[in-house]
Amino acid sequence: MQQRTVLWFLFAVVLVDMIGFGIVMPVLPELIMHLGDMPVDKAALWAGWLAAGYAAMQFVFAPIIGNLSDRFGRRPVILACLAAFGLDYLLQGLAPELGWLVAGRIIAGVTGASYSAAYAYIADITPPEKRAASFGLMGMAFGFGFIIGPALGGLLGEFGPRVPFLAAASLALANVAFGFFVLKESLPAERRRPFSLRRSNAFSALRVLSRQSPTVLWFVAAIGVWQLAHIVYPAIWAYFTIEAYGWSAWQIGLSLAAVGVGSAVVQGALLGRVVSRVGEVGAVLIGLSAVLVATAVFATATSDGIVYAALLVNGLQGLIYPSLNALNSRAVDASSQGALQGATQAIGSIAQIAGPPMYAIVFARFSGAGAIAQFPAMPLVLAAAIAVVAVALFLAGARRTGR
Repeated sequence: MQQRTVLWFLFAVVLVDMIGFGIVMPVLPELIMHLGDMPVDKAALWAGWLAAGYAAMQFVFAPIIGNLSDRFGRRPVILACLAAFGLDYLLQGLAPELGWLVAGRIIAGVTGASYSAAYAYIADITPPEKRAASFGLMGMAFGFGFIIGPALGGLLGEFGPRVPFLAAASLALANVAFGFFVLKESLPAERRRPFSLRRSNAFSALRVLSRQSPTVLWFVAAIGVWQLAHIVYPAIWAYFTIEAYGWSAWQIGLSLAAVGVGSAVVQGALLGRVVSRVGEVGAVLIGLSAVLVATAVFATATSDGIVYAALLVNGLQGLIYPSLNALNSRAVDASSQGALQGATQAIGSIAQIAGPPMYAIVFARFSGAGAIAQFPAMPLVLAAAIAVVAVALFLAGARRTGR
């Protein structure tokens, strides 16, 4: 019962982080325009730089937080990050000028790197053969957060652009109070190791971890490339559906909600059953097949019903990331899980920095008056090709483990 309670708390950690990220999306442009006294086009540029700064901070600090959790334990690091996350959103909600908001988004990137400690906690308390299902529960939290956050932000934004920030702060601080009573330490003192600044950046950490198992490099590379493929949806989906299908904001929001629901259902209810039957490698191949089929349909669909059917199929891609992460976690010993998860998250942050502008450039070249060819689905096709590369890297690593 205790393990189940802890897993649901970690679910809440990831859910609150994702809601906190999404809840401010509908009101961030308005707040930037208000604080910076600028038009919407300049606000969009500011928002782009803020997003890049957020991801850059995760790249730098995820390995540090992961290593701190290997040294001091998971519990204090997770609770400290959550508390700082809540106070930071309070700062952003009360920001009197744009500089405060910029500082707040940078701090949010630092404190949001608590994922590395949370995933290390899961690796501590879950047997290796069940980690895919537990990581899938965290994926379900991402899916629900992707649904709840923007919708709640839009609703609360009716009361003012600062209200969603204050709501995000309240959620995070309430989670700290809950975690203080239910979260027990998962890493005993004898399994901790000294903090190493040398291991507190992604590349140095991976070099050290690869000495335990060279498959680490294959799996982390696969995860990073997969995240580069997956980020096409938040980066370009809205623009693609406007250009390709002529959808309204309501239709776009509904389709994104469908993506979140599909991801949550697959990772929360289906993943464990699939992995138990076909293993992690089989689950990844099923997920990749779904990506390729759905992409082909998105590029050629002639009705909204066909698009929504493809979205349901596309939900099976939720099998991929938890399965990648499960095999990755088995490659190193228990005392190094924080370093591994931190390095993995940091590599994924590179995708969050590079992916959106890459897909935006491709979209611009294949749509609009100056397009080299009218094919707005090209970013999705490119992402599907990148997903194939990610799975090829994963299979190369899996062969080296004998799986």
